[in-house]
Amino acid sequence: MKLHRINGIKPFSALIEACWREKYTLSRFTHDVIAGITVGIIAIPLAMALAIASGVPPQYGLYTSAIAGIIIAICGGSRFSVSGPTAAFVVILYPVSQQFGLSGLLMATLLSGLFLLLMGLCRFGRLIEYIPLPVTLGFTSGIAITIATMQVKDFFGLTMTTVPEHYTEKVVALIQALPTLNLADTLVGATTLFVLIIWPRLGIRLPGHLPALLAGVAVMAVIGHFFHMDVATIGSRFSYLLDDGTRGQGIPAILPRFEFPWNIPSSDGQTLPLTWKSLSALLPAAFSMAMLGAIESLLCAVVLDGMTGRKHHPSSELLGQGIGNMVAPFFGGITATAAIARSAANVRAGASSPISAVIHALLVLLSLLVLAPWLSYLPLSAMASLLLLVAWNMSEAHKVVYLLRRAPRDDILVLLLCMSLTVLFDMVIAITVGIVLASILFMRNVARMTRIIELPGTLPGERLVLRINGPLFFAAAERIFSELMERSEQYPVVILQWEAVSVLDAGGLSAFLRFVELLPAEKHLVITDIPFQPLKTLARANVAPIANRLSFYATLPQALTETTPHQETPSS
Repeated sequence: MKLHRINGIKPFSALIEACWREKYTLSRFTHDVIAGITVGIIAIPLAMALAIASGVPPQYGLYTSAIAGIIIAICGGSRFSVSGPTAAFVVILYPVSQQFGLSGLLMATLLSGLFLLLMGLCRFGRLIEYIPLPVTLGFTSGIAITIATMQVKDFFGLTMTTVPEHYTEKVVALIQALPTLNLADTLVGATTLFVLIIWPRLGIRLPGHLPALLAGVAVMAVIGHFFHMDVATIGSRFSYLLDDGTRGQGIPAILPRFEFPWNIPSSDGQTLPLTWKSLSALLPAAFSMAMLGAIESLLCAVVLDGMTGRKHHPSSELLGQGIGNMVAPFFGGITATAAIARSAANVRAGASSPISAVIHALLVLLSLLVLAPWLSYLPLSAMASLLLLVAWNMSEAHKVVYLLRRAPRDDILVLLLCMSLTVLFDMVIAITVGIVLASILFMRNVARMTRIIELPGTLPGERLVLRINGPLFFAAAERIFSELMERSEQYPVVILQWEAVSVLDAGGLSAFLRFVELLPAEKHLVITDIPFQPLKTLARANVAPIANRLSFYATLPQALTETTPHQETPSS
């Protein structure tokens, strides 16, 4: 089967390569089924917890895992990625849902999908390679801190009328609310978190999410039966309204259905009208979602490549993410991207193709029909425990500590700045400032590497032979040619070997031409061993030899042989 390309991109590349070009056997299908069920068990509670953390009822997290999970798996470029709601989005989605409601959040998701689609069509997939590690580690750690802080209220069962938007005010409000701590919620949350922490050490292959939740529910039942203490649950906080006017508690046992995102009301019945004003207000958040979705999905694909030895198609993955986020809002799905933890579990469970991600999504749909009444009994403090562990894993604290102890000062500065800006302000601001600062520091370090070395062949008072090591770009050229001007004062002939000049940009060219112009009339400048890129730059600028002032030679030995002080030198 021949793939039809769109602007050089292969749509559905992962599915076609895994299930068509490679023989898809019954054995592979069996492994995909097992992997899909394993990941589905993990995804069901996480999807609900992440929806709650994003400020919307839990069923919308399940809709996201189901609809976006199927579409992205089919259309994307990574055969092992499992997509759905992720913790990284919480810090963006929660303010949007609070300000614009559910319909506004779905419209922002739709716009973010359009941005991702354009990124894929423009083949921006490889740009992830240019984001430095301190930047990605800084903003992911900052997001983890923010997510963990947001779970404190439900974990301890605190009573708070409002939760401030800004981080510092939020921390102050949480501290002030500590006297309202609910012991029952805290015990359930602590039990769930304890099981989640010790479960991997037991060596049991079953994911720990389900046993931890069951342990939390068991503690809730004991506390309620013997001590008559109430615990906040999904059913006690969330309600839904059916078409016949019936209102229920918890999660409705109905499948997602097609509906325009701007017509899907919040729990208070409010919607956001589709107007140019509302779309303009949502654009900044939508762009943030798209940026984070692109970074997270491509980072996930890179991690999976390292685990499996396979290669993903980055621009096709962005294309799939864009299509998934454009379609999901029409079925109540919020923003989705590839989830690293779920995708890694998918690989470890033996997945061989995107079919496993599709099966995971179908299991989520099945849970809506079969398990909805039971899911309503899940304690909110137990869901907060799940997200606390997710935040801890997301923070990659061991990498942060290693970088703080071993990395250069510049990288530490970028890391701390990105982390602080993410927590205190906004992820997009953090990434933008981090990349700009990292780029400036990198250029400064590269500029310092460009230096001048004196070579054999120098004759005191007659000929100076120098080698330039490093790129002649705008950050280094002025310094290099200023130094050359000083060192060449006593020499009528200056020979420069450019063999190690890898780059000559517009700034370097300008500094070179100014150096030639400022040379005294009696001086003769000779350039040798010019690499292809600098030679091409000189040729495009029409730089030509000047008799007795500027000459070019192919090699340094030739220049030393044919160039002698106080003698007219032929140009070549």
